[in-house]
Amino acid sequence: MAGHGGDVIAELTADHREVDEFFEQIEQINPGSQERKQVLDQLTIELVRHAVAEEEYLYPAVREHLENGDALADKELADHARVEQLLKDLQSTKADDLEFTELLVNLKMEVFAHVRDEEDNLFVQLREACHPFVLESLGQKVRHAKKTAPTRPHPSAPDSPPANKLLAPGLGLVDRARDFVTGRGQ
Repeated sequence: MAGHGGDVIAELTADHREVDEFFEQIEQINPGSQERKQVLDQLTIELVRHAVAEEEYLYPAVREHLENGDALADKELADHARVEQLLKDLQSTKADDLEFTELLVNLKMEVFAHVRDEEDNLFVQLREACHPFVLESLGQKVRHAKKTAPTRPHPSAPDSPPANKLLAPGLGLVDRARDFVTGRGQ
């Protein structure tokens, strides 16, 4: 999920399609296979980076530009919290454990519902409410945020500014160092 280019809506929609592809890959791998866990690691990295970028830039813009922005942003943050907890639970579950498959199904349902809601509601409202320049600027900020974001779920980390902007780069550096040492996501 490197930068895709375009405004914030194009950028995040492209991320969503990548996530769809990761789920398709996982579903083609035999249940219980360690390979499923490896692809899940890649999916986790991408989902966490995506979520951090949304929390740093998209949701503050939603609060600022949309009439019911606070409620919308709060709902999206609650979605992220559920996804992050599922990712954390999956990290500590073995691929051949029956609970792994159950958690994976729950993760897919949560992510797909969140994506549909963003694409069908939130993005439509943002496109109507924001000048194209604002959306383009947000796209650039989101791309930058994904480069420095953590790669592991941190469900107890703050998800609202300014604390999330202060902590995300530090957590990201620690996570990327750990990933390099362990080879995770390679």
